[in-house]
Amino acid sequence: MQKINQKYIKSIVRQALREDLSPSGDITTRNIKNKKIIAKIIAGQNCIVGGLNFVKETFKISDKQISFKIKTKDGRKVNKGKVIAILSGKASSILKSERVGLNFLGLISGVATITNKFVKKVKGKACNIYCTRKTFPNLRLIQKYGVTLGGGNNHRFNLSDEILIKDNHIAVSKDIRALVKKAIKNSKGKKITVEVDNLNQLNKILGLKFNRILFDNMSLKNLKKGVKISKKFYETEASGGVTLDNVKSIAATGVKRISVGQITHSASAVDFKLDFIS
Repeated sequence: MQKINQKYIKSIVRQALREDLSPSGDITTRNIKNKKIIAKIIAGQNCIVGGLNFVKETFKISDKQISFKIKTKDGRKVNKGKVIAILSGKASSILKSERVGLNFLGLISGVATITNKFVKKVKGKACNIYCTRKTFPNLRLIQKYGVTLGGGNNHRFNLSDEILIKDNHIAVSKDIRALVKKAIKNSKGKKITVEVDNLNQLNKILGLKFNRILFDNMSLKNLKKGVKISKKFYETEASGGVTLDNVKSIAATGVKRISVGQITHSASAVDFKLDFIS
């Protein structure tokens, strides 16, 4: 699972609060009576919860005196109407932190929830779901954390993690075999993945010693052929155009990994609301 340390949580939460409160703070809340209140955070839909420590830190940074009691755990499935946290403190402190906290909660839970739907679709197959680098700028760590909560796996975090030769690298180089051979020579222990979009490209690099073949946007018929040809030599992965409707069929080809951009770049935020108890 992608690890999230407390130092990072504090840093990203402080940035989010500055974005929401600069330069003059919550000028609306100044008009209400600043009494002590008790509130609850409620799931507005069935989901996989993620980001509880982020929302807790949001309220704590706003006011250390706020009491925040978590009623579930990250990665748990909850139903609509489930109370996931109860908090108490000054009204002004809670109100000025509400939206930022719920935004973290909604985003991470949204990624976890859609990931889990894909994971369930391939259950029973010897295949795992992976995310990609198609993430929101500066929020990659958060989204990749959400993927793991949903039962998915993380692909490379950034461009330094492994060598991934994609279609545009091949287009620039013109010679896929020469490019792969050069990557092998310069790998310095890094894993190498080669993306192919047709069987002709695959045949040109068979026999070279690298780690993984990534079949991109290939038909199920050709994907199945490609997996059969290469599975004895390389780990296999499929990507491109993967949806909840076709992911099970893709997994049935025998491919070991399926990378899905949708679970990060198009994940819908989960609806949470904060209601006052008293």
